[in-house]
Amino acid sequence: MARDPDLYGDDTRVAAVLRDSAVWAVVGLSENTGRAAYGVARMLQAKGKRIVPVHPSAATVHGERGYARLSDVVFELGEVDVVDIFVNSELAGAVIDEAIAIGAKAIWLQLDVIDEAAARRARAAGLDVIMDRCPAIEWPRLLPGTP
Repeated sequence: MARDPDLYGDDTRVAAVLRDSAVWAVVGLSENTGRAAYGVARMLQAKGKRIVPVHPSAATVHGERGYARLSDVVFELGEVDVVDIFVNSELAGAVIDEAIAIGAKAIWLQLDVIDEAAARRARAAGLDVIMDRCPAIEWPRLLPGTP
């Protein structure tokens, strides 16, 4: 069965979100260097993106202050372009609803993080949706040679 590009993102949308989004709130990012979120956030930072850790521990990661909730990020920093979701699929819907509430422009659900119902809510609210993909894989594939 073919994936709905409105929910999973087509290459054009994925490339645009990677290229044009400056502030990435990374939900699930902690000081745990063994987690995928840690490496992906480092890659985004190396590409010039501002990363904002969002985790209950609210730890500073990669030199960026952490926040316990997305609403705290917006209160402190203002606009968030992308909410990058590194939580289990069962928890993703609540994060997506919070992303909608804070006025994020896009949500990015990492590999194996899938919640089609919540993704539909985000699309209906006008957010770009990318699901079951990883920026660290998509950047070199779609934007090779770009800083």
